[in-house]
Amino acid sequence: MRNVVKEHGAEALIGLLVVLIAVWFGWYAFQRTGGGRVPNAIQVNALFPNASGISPGTDVRVAGIKIGQVAAVKLDPKTFQAEVALAIDPASKLPDDSSAAITSEGILGGTYMNIIPGGSSTPFKNGDEILDTQGSVDLMSMVGQFINKSGGDSAKPASPAPSAGAAPAAP
Repeated sequence: MRNVVKEHGAEALIGLLVVLIAVWFGWYAFQRTGGGRVPNAIQVNALFPNASGISPGTDVRVAGIKIGQVAAVKLDPKTFQAEVALAIDPASKLPDDSSAAITSEGILGGTYMNIIPGGSSTPFKNGDEILDTQGSVDLMSMVGQFINKSGGDSAKPASPAPSAGAAPAAP
């Protein structure tokens, strides 16, 4: 037994060192990112009819600038809508009548929560709810509707053909 430790001691120390560095790196990353939370964030809730593409950690933006992230997404058992909890930076001082929309960065881009500031002078407080919301748009169904409608006649309906034997109207 003593011989095995003597022969493989260096390998064991290197393995232990690698594990300790990995644990330290994980702890450091967790501390730097706030553990996935926005420090001292204001918790704001919103109900959406469709929250496709949104999950915890999704960006919350105003004018393209990140001000927070989605904290949680769950189904509201009463309304059967998606209840989304947002963690917003209190320094943003968003008006409490702001609206929220789930937006796409483009055809191939990801989704994010876009906040459109309202005109109120009162900022959001912890536990407030965004009343004006717009859910995500299902891009595939829109493409399907476009394809299905593209084959139809888009011209004006044709006037009925004159029946056989009918005299043309005089000018």
